[in-house]
Amino acid sequence: MGVVIKQSIKGTIVNYVGVIIGFLTTFFVLTAYLSQEEIGLMRVLVDAAVLFSSFAQLGTGSSIIRFFPFFKDENKNHHGFFFWTLIVPIVGFLIFLIVAKCLQGVIIQTFSKHSELFVNYFKFVFPLSLFMLYQSVFEANANVLMRIVVPKFVREVGVRVGLLIAYLLYGYWHIIDLDGLVIAFCITYLVAALVDFFYLLSLGKISFRPDLKIFTKPLIKDIVFYTMFLLLNAITVNVMPMLNTFFVSAGMGLAFTGIYAIANYIANVVEIPNRSLNAIVQPEISESVKNNNMDHAEKLCQSVSLHLMLSSALIFFIIWINIDVLFMLLRNGSQYEAGKTVVLILGIAKILNSTLFVSSSVLNYSRYYYWSLVFTVMLTIMAVVLNVLLIPRFGMNGAAMSHLLSYLTFYLCLLLIVKWKTGVNIFSKAQLKVVALFVGLLLLNLSWMNIVLPLFQKLPFSSTANALIDAVIRSVMVLTVAGVVCYYWNISEEINRIICKVLKINK
Repeated sequence: MGVVIKQSIKGTIVNYVGVIIGFLTTFFVLTAYLSQEEIGLMRVLVDAAVLFSSFAQLGTGSSIIRFFPFFKDENKNHHGFFFWTLIVPIVGFLIFLIVAKCLQGVIIQTFSKHSELFVNYFKFVFPLSLFMLYQSVFEANANVLMRIVVPKFVREVGVRVGLLIAYLLYGYWHIIDLDGLVIAFCITYLVAALVDFFYLLSLGKISFRPDLKIFTKPLIKDIVFYTMFLLLNAITVNVMPMLNTFFVSAGMGLAFTGIYAIANYIANVVEIPNRSLNAIVQPEISESVKNNNMDHAEKLCQSVSLHLMLSSALIFFIIWINIDVLFMLLRNGSQYEAGKTVVLILGIAKILNSTLFVSSSVLNYSRYYYWSLVFTVMLTIMAVVLNVLLIPRFGMNGAAMSHLLSYLTFYLCLLLIVKWKTGVNIFSKAQLKVVALFVGLLLLNLSWMNIVLPLFQKLPFSSTANALIDAVIRSVMVLTVAGVVCYYWNISEEINRIICKVLKINK
């Protein structure tokens, strides 16, 4: 777990650098220089491209992690494994390009009433999805080689810097028009994919020469069956994160999509540790499951679940106690404050997903992986039904509620089947301590609001300055209390070792 923690920490640092850039972009550029409709357009274009690229992968991303242990041999350049990770996605892209062209009329008809701007730029989804497709494939290859930091830097920092420049060229300097902005989006992801590709080459551990001798009949059968399963699974599991965007765009318009996108961006900060830790830990889970070492897989999952529960809940707690200040800082924040409840609902969903996501990895890399298809189909159907029922009544809040309720049901079923089929339990007693910690922090925050906050409001400064002073002091207090409780209650040995190392405490 030591290597995993180190890689995860490095990846998380990179992620937070990206968050700072994303924060500056969202709070001081996007909302200042783009209209709500234009923000909605960029969001729906990205989501459509991500969805299309997920289908076109034909499960390559997960297949790389699952089957790399069968090819792993540095002396033989891993039997030319990298060659197949290039060929399969392009075949999938061509197949789904034909499918998308056939469905283009239906798509245009669906969005033409409330989101005509998306219809005008729909053609850009295809090149954008191709570049995203190979960026994801190259990242997966880097993951199994235990080299996540550079690809993370490209995705979280490089892409964000490129998009920030594009936004400034469009909205601030007025050098490019909206067509140019969309093209700049595509170029940014193209450059990101190329950087990841050349980084893989620099590692000297990949080969374009396939070794056909490695393919036994049982392995071929397993790969084909698993790929077919992942293709079906992608149609469901990858639809989920984008469903709300599409339903809000089609039913309410791109302006509401823009508000939802800003709220979703704030909530997404909660999942940053999840992106790093799960990326580096999945190859190790795959290896453990392959070797039928379920005890090690369970310990790994419990550690991952604990640390992600603690980190994601703490991040969301800091966000929520300062939510009014965030919207106060946001340019044209009053226009986006309607998304406040969306932040709350999606934030809870992100904590749930961060804590429990590792259970899906155990199932997907085991011989019972086909069960996850059943649950993801159920998840998608439930989400569609809930969106149809709740959006007309509750608007954007209804979309967020459908997301939370769908995932809650999904994980309840998933956890039961993982325990039944593999014997792996991702929960530990330490997580009860985490729950108790946040109950205490909630009570502390309520006391602060009733006793201390009124004093800050009487300070001889502007209301904005008073709110910022309160936000900084309260956030530092919460982080300090959480750190002290974690250390003395010994919630996590890994966290205690990090605290001791940073503070130079001998223990």
